Amino acid sequence: MAAAPNKKQLSKIQRQKATLRAMLWPGLDDKRLWNYTTTAGWLNVPRALPLILRIMDYMSKGKPLSSTYLDLWCRTYNDSFVVASKPREMAFYSGFSGERAERTWQSRMWILAQLGFIDIKGGPNGDVSYILIFNPFAVLKEHHEHGRVDARSYNALLERMIETGGGNLSAEAGDDLDDIDLSNIEETPL
Repeated sequence: MAAAPNKKQLSKIQRQKATLRAMLWPGLDDKRLWNYTTTAGWLNVPRALPLILRIMDYMSKGKPLSSTYLDLWCRTYNDSFVVASKPREMAFYSGFSGERAERTWQSRMWILAQLGFIDIKGGPNGDVSYILIFNPFAVLKEHHEHGRVDARSYNALLERMIETGGGNLSAEAGDDLDDIDLSNIEETPL
């Protein structure tokens, strides 16, 4: 099994990509790009997020959750916590408008909570005032173990996590792919 890229390999990959980009877009003014090291407005997201969102939408049976969950994630400060002080705005950012926008948004929030992706506490803004976002990998692993995530999607998620270094496969590490039994897998050179 190939290991996730280490920092030295990553910088080699970054250099290679920068070289290719310069060849494809010669004379590119870097000011036209959004650089997270020099521009505000960035946060950390799992590289597998598009697949996580796809699986969520599948699990919600015709009531898509992805835009609501993505808006929640974008409102954190890398602390997994959201204060829902602007429910109308949150509904709009999640793609809901009109008279029932907030009600639709709130129903999506409760589905996310029922599926275990978030926990909700009431407060000054009603029943949905505070939101805690749980590790989506752990939530999906549990759903898979109970047969609520199909093998094809879950296997794709595992592959993406390994590919991007999103989970350490050793049980001691305490990362996203804990408790996967690798005792019967032999290390083979690439």
